Amino acid sequence: MKKIISLLLLIMVAVSPIALISCADDGEDFTGELTLNVYNWGEYISDGSLGSYDTNAEFEAYYYAKTGRRVRVNYTTYATNEDMYAKISSGAGSYDVIIPSDYMIQKMIAEDLLLPLNFDLIPNFENIEEDYRNRYYDPENAYSVPYTYGMVGIIYNTTMVDPEDVADESWSLLWNEKYRGKILQFNNPRDGFGTAMYYKHLDVNSKDPAVWEEAQRILSEQKHLIQAYVSDEIFNKMQSGSAAIGTYYAGDYLTMVEQNDALAFYYPKEGTNVFIDAMCIPKCAKNVELANEYINFMLSEEPAVANALYIGYASPNKAVKASSDYYDPSRFDDEDYEGWGEEEYAILYGQSAADIEEQCGFDPFFHSFDDETQELVNSLWEGLKTESSIEPWVRVTAIVIVVGVIGYASYIIYIRKARSCEYRLRDREIAKRRKEAAKNAGNK
Repeated sequence: MKKIISLLLLIMVAVSPIALISCADDGEDFTGELTLNVYNWGEYISDGSLGSYDTNAEFEAYYYAKTGRRVRVNYTTYATNEDMYAKISSGAGSYDVIIPSDYMIQKMIAEDLLLPLNFDLIPNFENIEEDYRNRYYDPENAYSVPYTYGMVGIIYNTTMVDPEDVADESWSLLWNEKYRGKILQFNNPRDGFGTAMYYKHLDVNSKDPAVWEEAQRILSEQKHLIQAYVSDEIFNKMQSGSAAIGTYYAGDYLTMVEQNDALAFYYPKEGTNVFIDAMCIPKCAKNVELANEYINFMLSEEPAVANALYIGYASPNKAVKASSDYYDPSRFDDEDYEGWGEEEYAILYGQSAADIEEQCGFDPFFHSFDDETQELVNSLWEGLKTESSIEPWVRVTAIVIVVGVIGYASYIIYIRKARSCEYRLRDREIAKRRKEAAKNAGNK
């Protein structure tokens, strides 16, 4: 009997770690604490730094007060939509909430990588403005809830750029010869090509190779003016004044101008890219109900306002715009007021997606490409980045040097051959004379 009891105890000890692992896989550890895995862009949530609102800690407290259950938010970040997609699609990571951009949401829906949301658990969805619902990437808003949106514009240094050159607020500033070596361009194909395509009214979602080849040609004409192709490096370059002109997102401009008040911004008159980042639940989620709860919390006023102010992008949330903590002209003189001022608010909300669409004449949102078009775009971009950007006079000088080297080498070869021939003739003559001298000596 004792042997049987001992055997049962051993089995229980052996099995218990497996049971605990199983619970952990379901988003709950052996203490009963839930884990919510959130995967988001870097610097894309108010995180408690410098005394700011700590969104994830507040959610943990909110959920415990509501349910009596403890939850821990495991928060990790990615740098690009493509990095996030690679991890989710390969099964290399398991996450409960992700925040991709519009075109990537479209791709993930098509590939059955997202779960439909439970809107019974997301009543705060009513806060989302109509203009940002049912967009092309999720036409029935079944898989996503908008988090932020924004538009690309031109940032310039008012101490380095002449006022007349920005008076017409055009993309043409990026092609102005006067600022050669002082212009920054996007370091990714979609946004980089976009600058040329919006400028020349070419459809940014075209599948026609000729359209993309024309965009590449336009960017090739710009290349000799570019100081650098940049991503986050633009912050340091524009803030320090090492570059005069750059193109980037409006929300990020608001961060840059805090460090350099000589900077200014405009949306090009020809139209520009509009993007929406939205909260989704991937199919690999372990804690789906909790993920829906988290999304609903993120839409409530306090965290939504804190996140919108921290990130600096525009918010599609009506509760944010209605909040006196976000924008309230009557509080501009209040030293405790931390919301947006008149200029910042105008930049974020001065134009709508509908306004931009009217300027462009086509849908300004980037759509997901089929594999063939994506391969074409990537190939043309790589071709642009690797093609020679050497100045014409440098080319001429290089050609002269090469011709000179070839000429000198040819001369040396000619001289050597001539001398070789001369030496051979001389040697033959010496040999002939020696032979004749030997013959004469024999005759004697």
